[in-house]
Amino acid sequence: MAKQKPRTLSGFMELLPARQMQFERMAELLRRSYSLYGFTPLDTPIIEASEVLLAKAGGETEKQIYRFTKGDSDLSLRFDLTVPLAKYVALHYADLSFPFRRFQIGKVYRGERAQRGRFREFYQADIDVIGDGKLDIVNEAEIPAIIYQTFTSLGLKRFQIRVNNRKVLNGFYAMLGLTDKAGDVMRTVDKLPKIGADKVRELLMGEEIAVTGDQADEILSFISITGSNKEVLDSLEAYRGRHELFDTGLDELSTVVKYLGAFGVPEESFAVDLTIARGLDYYTGTVYETFMTDHPEIGSICSGGRYDNLAEYYTDKQLPGVGISIGLTRLFYVLEEQGYLNDALNTAPADVLILPMTEDLSPAIAFATRLRASGVRAQLYTEPKKFKQKMSYADKLGVPFAAFLGEDEIAQGRVSLKDMATGEQSLLPADQVMPAVLAALGEKDAIPPVREPDKD
Repeated sequence: MAKQKPRTLSGFMELLPARQMQFERMAELLRRSYSLYGFTPLDTPIIEASEVLLAKAGGETEKQIYRFTKGDSDLSLRFDLTVPLAKYVALHYADLSFPFRRFQIGKVYRGERAQRGRFREFYQADIDVIGDGKLDIVNEAEIPAIIYQTFTSLGLKRFQIRVNNRKVLNGFYAMLGLTDKAGDVMRTVDKLPKIGADKVRELLMGEEIAVTGDQADEILSFISITGSNKEVLDSLEAYRGRHELFDTGLDELSTVVKYLGAFGVPEESFAVDLTIARGLDYYTGTVYETFMTDHPEIGSICSGGRYDNLAEYYTDKQLPGVGISIGLTRLFYVLEEQGYLNDALNTAPADVLILPMTEDLSPAIAFATRLRASGVRAQLYTEPKKFKQKMSYADKLGVPFAAFLGEDEIAQGRVSLKDMATGEQSLLPADQVMPAVLAALGEKDAIPPVREPDKD
């Protein structure tokens, strides 16, 4: 029988054990950060009925969906976590308390062309706050605080959260008589960092959008307003009174900026940026994009915003919300590529590798059981290998400690504990091994999974 050559499909990430441990650590810290703000964990099926999943789909989304039949059922793999959330809230509306705050970290699937940093199967890490009819603006101010907490806990320091408001933008374009073209204008302006002002002006005045030269100049002048957050907001005040929607958006943006300091976000970590629009018309209020300060070319590593009606395709109830999404698989890939993953992180599957040196394994098994009951991850190694091979195994796993139990140790009620990093070996009473290991691991467990490279 011919052997099948093993392979992993293009666009699907598969990690070796140490990297997988780092990925799991990142996911764990995200869960912890989200939980600090009162978000409840949620899981929804990866497979949904196509008619449910595609209720509002079309265009590129429908082309990229993984869709298949099983018997008489028309099924699809979820392509994001927002549509399943909308279904969930509509289905369980009567059993939920609002505002409903949930986080979800799970795999999604998109049949797009696999390329560097983009995957067909990837993890998203989302949070959303859903209101029943109304949702207070303070929730929109809290979201950047959660972004800040999350990335700081991972070990990132040099990042900036950029904030804008779609009502400010839509109101401004209404002032210029460009309401019908606002979406196209915003999508074009979004390209400013990549193609520059001259090319943006050219596209705005092209056949597709066809704004006048004066309108193009006003747009470029507006989006080039920069400075401190206070200076930008002061500049926007000059437009107040010309359109009601703009005024509402400016009030909301000012409120978000006002509360960010109280939420503990340093001034240098966020900025009002009038070029931020988010490509989807889905967003109706505050919008967010987060960039790594030293690598703006990577693009946003966390984005989202305020929307008016989460579940309009499933219920008549008005369910406004605000949320963000982190493409966790892509973020991990980018951090690894840029040298940000912290190799000092303990990625071993066990804290102690126990090496029995006697034929009777009962004392070693009992010792492993005691360690595990105390919260120490312990692995028994009982393979009939030479001592050198056993130590080589411990080195390859990267375990912090190896514990030896021979006849002498057992007779004395002691354990020989070797620190694999320093090579130091101590003979300890068995009941002192657990506190010694936990004390040594305390500092290691506090090491974040991300370490920013030193700047030249």
